[in-house]
Order: sequence, then C-alpha cells, then structure tokens
Amino acid sequence: MTHWHQTTFRLPAFRRGFHLITDQVVARLPELARCDVGVLHLFIQHSSASLTLNENADPTVRQDFESHFNQTVPENAPYYRHTYEGPDDMPAHLKSSLLGSSVSIPVGRGRLLLGTWQGIYLGEHRDHASGRQLVATLQGHITE
Repeated sequence: MTHWHQTTFRLPAFRRGFHLITDQVVARLPELARCDVGVLHLFIQHSSASLTLNENADPTVRQDFESHFNQTVPENAPYYRHTYEGPDDMPAHLKSSLLGSSVSIPVGRGRLLLGTWQGIYLGEHRDHASGRQLVATLQGHITE
C-alpha cells in the first residue's frame, strides 16, 4: 500500500553560496528508513534560494558554482528595477529561477538513491538570509 508522509522543517541560516544539505534532510525524515520504494520530493518555500543535485565530494565544485552564477547573474546590473532589498536581491531571484525550487529523488531500501557522488545542494543566494524552510513529501511503500 502506498503511503504519504509530509513534513516542513527549517534549515539553519547559511552564508551565501552552495551548501550540501543531504544529511540534514535525511535526519529530518525518520520515515525514510522504512520506505522500501518511493520518491522524496523537496520544495523550498523561498524565491531567493534554490535546490539542486550535484557533486558531493569536492568542495571546490560548490565554490565554482558560486563563482559561475555570480558572473552569469551579476549584482548591480543597470537594467534591474527590483532593487528595494539590496544589490543581491534581484540576482538571488534570478538564480533561484534558473536552478529551481524543488528536486525529486527516488528512494529504495530505506535510503535516497542518489548517485555515488551526488548530494542535495541548497543554493543560498542572499548575503544575509535567515534559515530556509523546506517541505519534504515522501510517497512510497512504507513498512509499519
């Protein structure tokens, strides 16, 4: 029988950049260990941060992500009109839209079926953000 479990939780505040949050997500989902087969859908309830999957071993990958996105979506572009919350605000919204607000990950035998070198990234695109709120929806065959 298919079961659904949904929870909302807050991540601590992170500095601007890309951060691995896989362990924090798993720690908030004890039901995951009882899921034989299913899907975890994660959604971030913010428009200036993002979620994505990528390399989980070498931290220079996360540094390169930050460098690339800062060059691709610069601060203080003369054509930005939405500047009320500072020079990082509009670029944060654009980066969030480029990367996305959700990820879906298959689940099997009680664990996320990520690739060997994959992890869940929080893209924090603001200089001074507070913690971010995630909605985790687990659907699958969950043993009692």
